Amino acid sequence: MFEWLRAAAAWLQQFIVETPFYVAAPAMVLIGALDSSLLSLPEINDYLVVMRCYSHPTAVFYFPLFAALGSVLGCLLLYAIMQRGGQAVLRRRFRREHVERVERAYARYGVLALAIPALLPPPMPFKIFVATAGALEYPRKRFIVTIMLARSLRYYIEGALAIYFGKYVLEFIEHYGLTILGVVALVVMIGLIAHFIRRQWRANQTGGDEPDHSVNVSAKGASDEEVSPALDKTISRSGASD
Repeated sequence: MFEWLRAAAAWLQQFIVETPFYVAAPAMVLIGALDSSLLSLPEINDYLVVMRCYSHPTAVFYFPLFAALGSVLGCLLLYAIMQRGGQAVLRRRFRREHVERVERAYARYGVLALAIPALLPPPMPFKIFVATAGALEYPRKRFIVTIMLARSLRYYIEGALAIYFGKYVLEFIEHYGLTILGVVALVVMIGLIAHFIRRQWRANQTGGDEPDHSVNVSAKGASDEEVSPALDKTISRSGASD
């Protein structure tokens, strides 16, 4: 039943590995876009990035970016469809309890509810988080940046591992990928928390250092009161002399 899928995967592998960069890179963008939007080809992006980096080690410096870019474009298409269709389309496409669980994750964790699924490999579900982001009208710019950073990090890790472990890196990721990317996600989360705490502390410091203008106003008022009698005396003397 799935022989045609195996044949298609084998053909894609040969095409991505053997064709020149200027052909393989746009093809990777297209495959990534299709996989993240209308089609569902589990691990195809990961597999092709691994095989390209394994066959051409220098590709690890740039090739994962094209897979990440394709994923962003595909996610953006799904985002736009769900943004237009709203909750009705979302609940027809996914089970109600799953949608409510994802909505609670967005409400509680914010950007991490999107970043962590984008980092983790299958079987971690991802499209439901993208679709929910569209239905909830999650900020588009933040959505794009989050997906790009998370997917780039994922594909760069896989490409680097491919150089050391070869094509068996997919089996390695299957067994240890959740642990590795989970640690990475934890580090990212700690960094974000530290950033928010530091920003809040600086805001409090800035608020405490605001100058008190009431003292200056009072002083100015006092000096004006002191000058006024002297000015009145000068005017009186001038009038008497005239």
